[in-house]
Amino acid sequence: MVKQLLLASALLVFSAQSFALSRIEASVDKNPVGRDESLILTVVADDEVEASRLDTSPLLRNFLVGRTSISRSTRIVNFSSEKETRWQVLLAPRDSGSFTIPAFSIDGVRSNPIEITVSAESEINRDTQYLYVTSELLSPLVYVGQMALYKIKLYLGLDLQRGEISAPELAGAQIKQLGDDKDGSEIVDGRRFRVIERTYGIIPDTAGELEVKAPVFEGDVLVPSPRNGGMFNFNESRPMRVSGESRTLKVLDKPADWQGPWLVADLVALTEEFPDHIEEFTVGTPITRTLSLVATNVDETSLPALEPQLPPELKNYPEKPERSSYLREGQLVSQLKLTQAIVPMEPGTFEIPALQVAWFNPQLGKRQLAVIAPRTIRVTGPAKAEAAALPPQAAEPQGWQWWPWLAAILGLGWALTAIGWAVTARRWKADARLSPAGNSRAGENERGFMQTASKSNAGNVHQKAALAELKRACDGNDGREMLSAVLGYLSLRQGESVTLESAGRLSLPLAAALSQIQRALYGSDAAQQPDGAALYKAIQMLGAEANASASRELKPLNPG
Repeated sequence: MVKQLLLASALLVFSAQSFALSRIEASVDKNPVGRDESLILTVVADDEVEASRLDTSPLLRNFLVGRTSISRSTRIVNFSSEKETRWQVLLAPRDSGSFTIPAFSIDGVRSNPIEITVSAESEINRDTQYLYVTSELLSPLVYVGQMALYKIKLYLGLDLQRGEISAPELAGAQIKQLGDDKDGSEIVDGRRFRVIERTYGIIPDTAGELEVKAPVFEGDVLVPSPRNGGMFNFNESRPMRVSGESRTLKVLDKPADWQGPWLVADLVALTEEFPDHIEEFTVGTPITRTLSLVATNVDETSLPALEPQLPPELKNYPEKPERSSYLREGQLVSQLKLTQAIVPMEPGTFEIPALQVAWFNPQLGKRQLAVIAPRTIRVTGPAKAEAAALPPQAAEPQGWQWWPWLAAILGLGWALTAIGWAVTARRWKADARLSPAGNSRAGENERGFMQTASKSNAGNVHQKAALAELKRACDGNDGREMLSAVLGYLSLRQGESVTLESAGRLSLPLAAALSQIQRALYGSDAAQQPDGAALYKAIQMLGAEANASASRELKPLNPG
């Protein structure tokens, strides 16, 4: 019961807070207005209010007040209620001139006053007055290569059927639209307009005072048209063409003593992602490093390339840089991201040098540096020969011709081994039937054989699972998954930890397959794809070699 009372009290408080009057907004449907025209005054309160609370008597001084209609509405969104009371008052001006619709006050909340212009003409052609374009240079002074933000707004007081806005024009500059159009509304001179807002980025290539030609709107709008002797009004489509005002952009040249790539931005940051949780790295194991260059109010194409330097013992396999840009709080943010795989070739302690990017700060008018500090890494493991890192890619038609013959020979050896095992098993059984002692020896041999087979079977199960995982990675041609899976499988198969360099020494086809995958992942040719089929075929050939070796070792077990 207490909980229900508390809940009811909370709801009452919530309702009181939600429905409290906080805003009154007044607007008219036309301004200016002709001497013989009428206009509609709309007053909206964000709460449920009695109709008599709106006092329209101050309007009688300059207008004839006609009928007044009132409507109320309630909208519930996500358990939040919004109430509204709307008055619509028909007004006719008593005379021509400028008049003020005073502010309306309810419970201490006031609306905005509206200045009304009444023309001496009986009617007003308001097509161009209710459809116009404005433009604004947010950065009227920039440097060469610096992005100037240019904003345009299309004000629509009429219903739009179709239309297009051209881009601004400026010789010797790059111009691109930033983000999507924004569709909203504004009240201008007491009238509500639909406003379509668009932002452009202008990057000048030359210095001087440049004229930005304003965009042009062309389209069709619906305008009221009296028909049948003026008894009824109908909307008809009418073509319209309006343009804004041209603007002047002042562009400064870069400093005469500037050296290196020119980058001018409001803010520049250079960051690094590195596996700091690893204290020591292994020879031949790739280290993933990601560099990010971020700048504000600069185009992504203006960001300079990142060229990190490494000692010769650390091989660098960079991926293709990624460039992107987006709008945040009215500013353009551009980013250049570079991911590189660093493969240590020798054990020891090495320093990755610092990386810095010079940029010009237009706010301070001076050169600044974005810096990534140097770092030291420790590498353990045996030295890796250069050829083992990336074996030369042999011509496939010649390099693979002898493998079908070797596979056939190895298959024949495996068949002979199976026959030898069968003969040995029959002789053991015969010995067991002839002698009790032999029976005992056979039992011991069988138990030892079963224990060995049990361990071998357990290992085979894990190897089969690892091989199946490798097969899935190869079928998907996922380079990183293939490298991880092949090292796991080979480690189980060899009974010791296997690295990429030791795996490459197992066979020439395997070394070639691993080399191709590393080139596809970390090389400069972005069109190259990891070849999973070649890797899996090389692993299958390793299995054939192992079978041939086992066959040669088991032959002495077969009695003459």
